[in-house]
Amino acid sequence: MVMISERPAEVADRAVPGHWEGDLNFGRKMTAFGTLVERHSRYVILLKLPNGHGAESVRNAMTKRILTLPAQLRKSITWDQGKEVAQHVQFTVDTGVQIYFCDPKSPWQRGSNGNTNGLLRQYLPTRQTPPS
Repeated sequence: MVMISERPAEVADRAVPGHWEGDLNFGRKMTAFGTLVERHSRYVILLKLPNGHGAESVRNAMTKRILTLPAQLRKSITWDQGKEVAQHVQFTVDTGVQIYFCDPKSPWQRGSNGNTNGLLRQYLPTRQTPPS
């Protein structure tokens, strides 16, 4: 894992487009979807996860969506240390996009994504805690 402390300085000030924050959200009836929020513009991509929220499904959904973007908008993704991104190395090999991991129990390190998820919960009913 490459930790958030190793991210380039350009990510922190949000001046350069192409750096993303990601998260997994759980809906009702064991459904899940992913979110990617671009730090500069706050552009949001929702990731459809029809085959569950395991690491392979999340990697496939992220790969499919991130490769639709122009190369200059595919620089990095910051995610928490959830098991849904266990295939992060394969994702980086497939896309060239480095994933950085937040420190444990530090949701504020992905503030744009946390804010976006809060707004989405107004329209997409979600559970507050992931399934066991």
